[in-house]
Amino acid sequence: MTPPRIGWIGTGVMGHAMAHRLLHAGYPLKVHTRTKAKARPLLEAGADWAETPADAANDTAICCSIVSLPTDVEQVHLGEHGTLQAPTKPQILIDFTTSSPGLAERLAERATAHGTMALDAPVSGGDIGARDGRLSIMVGGPEEGFLQAEPLFEHLGSTIVHHGAPGAGQRAKLVNQILVAGGMLGLAEAMAFSEQSGLAYDRVLRSVSAGAAGSWAVDHLAPRVAKGDFAPGFFVAHLKKDLGLVLEAGEDLGLPLPTMQLAFRAYQALSENGMDALGTQALAGVVSGKLGEVPGFSPYHS
Repeated sequence: MTPPRIGWIGTGVMGHAMAHRLLHAGYPLKVHTRTKAKARPLLEAGADWAETPADAANDTAICCSIVSLPTDVEQVHLGEHGTLQAPTKPQILIDFTTSSPGLAERLAERATAHGTMALDAPVSGGDIGARDGRLSIMVGGPEEGFLQAEPLFEHLGSTIVHHGAPGAGQRAKLVNQILVAGGMLGLAEAMAFSEQSGLAYDRVLRSVSAGAAGSWAVDHLAPRVAKGDFAPGFFVAHLKKDLGLVLEAGEDLGLPLPTMQLAFRAYQALSENGMDALGTQALAGVVSGKLGEVPGFSPYHS
């Protein structure tokens, strides 16, 4: 059975790897991104180019997006040339971006009015998970849409969970980001403590990774920091954005989230020092001194 035609919007670190997996699985793909040159590897691999998000969505079964900011999500789906302006609208919209739960609810409402089902399906697992098809995919939206999209999800992720109504996927992802950011704070301080104590970091990693302190960050990001590798699997700019969403949602729930306030200040400090395009492990690089001194870096103070 031939896989259905897919529209794809966004070819950043994550989007490119995810789209490439779908192409490799035999899905016919139409790709749109703001800078066509960034889509060239996918076009050379057999994808078709779409001039606008509406063109990407037109006459497809499913149209997917993974972009940077909630404002980008709004533009590509609800804007003048957005997916919901397509002459022949897709059966399903899937937004893989980490975005606002409220925006996911609004997009689902607008999509329903056009006869389209919308799923919010943010992912976790970084560039490695995207390349290997081992992402965790957190889905909100109608169960019918989830079941129809599940075969596509299975090419991208190894853990796929439907959390409920529109916006539920985004809320689950914010839980994930609370844990990620808290873990990065701990990793940064642990690396600094280890080095200041004169311990061999490779031995420390071998010890702690096998015990209760073991984590994805310890296994995948700590070795990068030890080697001075701060290339992005997930950008500083994007985690800072996500932490802003966490604090906004926490305020709506009446939760102060003091550790996340600290994490937000830390990543805001990195952003203000020109580190938006580095990976989130840059926090450990700064706290441990591997990235040198950063003027004005004081994440632990208001």
